Parts: sequence; structure tokens; C-alpha cells
Amino acid sequence: MVKGFYTLLIAQFLSAIADNALLFAAIALLAKLNAPTWHEPLLREFFVISYIVLAPFVGPFADALPKGKVMFMSNGLKFLGCIAALVGVPPLYAYAIVGIGAAAYSPAKYGILTEMLPSHLLIKANAWMEGTTVSAIILGPVLGATISLKDPYLGIACITVLYLMAAGFNFYIPKLPINHKIPNRSLTFLLKDFWHAFMTLWKDPLGQVSLAVTTLFWGAGATLQFVVLKWADVRLGFNPQQATYLIAILAVGIAVGSVIASRYVQLENAVKVLPAGIYMGILVISMVIIHQPVVAGLLLFVIGILSGYFLVPLNSLLQHRGHALLGAGHSIAVQNFNENIGILLLLGAYTWMVGKQFDINVIVTIFGVFIILSMSLITLRYRKHLVRSTPE
Repeated sequence: MVKGFYTLLIAQFLSAIADNALLFAAIALLAKLNAPTWHEPLLREFFVISYIVLAPFVGPFADALPKGKVMFMSNGLKFLGCIAALVGVPPLYAYAIVGIGAAAYSPAKYGILTEMLPSHLLIKANAWMEGTTVSAIILGPVLGATISLKDPYLGIACITVLYLMAAGFNFYIPKLPINHKIPNRSLTFLLKDFWHAFMTLWKDPLGQVSLAVTTLFWGAGATLQFVVLKWADVRLGFNPQQATYLIAILAVGIAVGSVIASRYVQLENAVKVLPAGIYMGILVISMVIIHQPVVAGLLLFVIGILSGYFLVPLNSLLQHRGHALLGAGHSIAVQNFNENIGILLLLGAYTWMVGKQFDINVIVTIFGVFIILSMSLITLRYRKHLVRSTPE
């Protein structure tokens, strides 16, 4: 790997572990403030809305400046969001400020890989990136739940320090040449430019399938986190801290699946992993018959493996196509826009079902069937494209 890559990884790890810990610290703070239970998934809704609203702007912003500088500034916004929570701003609004920082951070975080590395190293680099992210997903919830158990404000203060440390490493990421800098900064131009980028990726056959899958994955992944927390409470009798261990096991599985993909899947064969998403949906439905903690852990581990195995190659393919067609920042901004609409819709549906007091088994079944049907449709559509494009 090239110079600066491991500095990027450390910065990403610190920022990601803070992001994941903060969610559980904010959940603890909501409990302390006696907020309704449906406010918990609403936290993520307030977080992801920034990704959608700011999508036309964060891509050009990431492409207009050295991406290490963009990451530094973004972690500064996350720091301010934590400070807002500490001084008494309601958790939903404080978490929304952190979401603004995260929305600006993401195009730079992934976009810098295509500027830093040649295409043949992208899957390997993504595996490293996902590995550090998944490590943060493993440690973050446990850290956030543990340090916030007695005092959520103390937990948020500790997370604030993590954001400062991440910003420090961002500062030392090498400055790379700026490419795809926008010629005009007017609002009209930016909106038209984003729409062009949006349509370009959706019209590209490989961009379309990878964008559809990553949109589904992140929407499903964000929802699955809350589904597992509630399922662990209702079906296994776990308290919130114990439930975070199941989230950690799921994340370990994603890491293992990412490593398998990085070793055995080439970029040109990325679409061949699509059936793994269908199998994942089937396993999600099987959660309804599980009562034993050990079996639950094994099941979530396998679900995680399948998730990582099909996410990393398709994410790498999307980055490669986006960089070639649009520029890294633009393509990641379009990706974030789509993925967070997926999160908004699926979490919104889950929040509605919780508010209507649906049985957890019904929620799990609906969720699993949705994954199966969606992945099946994506796979069939891509196969039809192959048939049409294959010369007779």
C-alpha cells in the first residue's frame, strides 16, 4: 500500500468507533430523559437526513479540496455535535449535527481511495477499510453502551475525545492532486451537476446493479441493528449491553466475509456474489425460530459473512465505475444519497411497526422477505441485461 494509507485507516477507525459508540450513548441519553422508545430508531433518521439533503453539495466539496482536509473539517463538525449534546441540546438535534459532519466525511473517506491507489488494489483497500470500519462497529456499540451505562454525558464526553484524535490523524494524510474540480459553484449548477451524476450512475449497467445492492444493504443493515436489539430483548431476554454483543458478532462476520471477498473475488467478477444477498434474507427469517443465545450468535455470524462477502466487491465496483465516469467525490455523494434514502425508508417502516406494536417475529419476517425479493429482482434484472448485451 502507498504512503498515507495506514494513516487514513487509523483516522477512519477512530472516527467510525466514535460514530458507533455515539449512537448507543445517545440511546442511553434518551432513556435517561424518558423519551418514547420509538425515538431510538428516529435517531438514525435525524442522522441520515443530512446525507440526502446535502448530497448535491458534499461531492463537489470533497472533489474541490484535498480530501484529508475535508475529513479534518468533518470530524470538527462531529465534535461540535457532541458538545451540543453535552450542553443540553436535545439528543435528536445534536445527533443531526453529527450527521452533517458524517455526510461531508463519507465522499472524502471513500473517494480518496481511488485517488491514492490503482484500480487493481481497490478491493484489497476496501477490505482494509471495511475491516477497520467493522472493528469499530464491533467495539463502538460495546464501548458506547458500557461508558454510558451510569452516565450518558460522561460517555459522550469520551467520544468527543475520539473525534479530536481522528481529526489529528486526518491532518497528516498526504495532500493529493485535486481532480474533477467543479467549474461553477452556483446552486443551480450544483443541482444540475448532481442530477447528471445521479442519472449517469443509474444508466450504467454495472453502476446500476452495484448502486441498487449497496442501497439495499445499508438500508437493511441500519434497520437490522435495531431489529437485533429488540429481538434480543424479546426473544433472548438480553439487556441493552448484552444485545450489543450480538451486534459485535454480526460485525465480526462482516469482517470475515470482507476478507474472503478480498482474497477470492476479482473486480471484474464482482456481480457474481449477488446470490449471497438472497441467502442472507433467508437466514434473517430463520431468526424467528431461535431461542438459544449460542445459536443466535452463530446465525448472526453467518449473516455477517454473507453481508461482507457481497458488499465489498460491489462497493469496489461502484467506486471504480463512479471514479471513471464522474470523479470520486461525485460518485460517493450519489451513492450516499441513494443508500441513505434506503436507510430512511426502511428505518421509517421499522419505526412505524414499533409504534404500532407489531410482534418482533412479524417484523423479522417482513424484513427477511423484503431482502429476498429485492435481491432476487436485482439479480434477475442484471441477468436480463447480460442476455440483451450478449452478441448472438
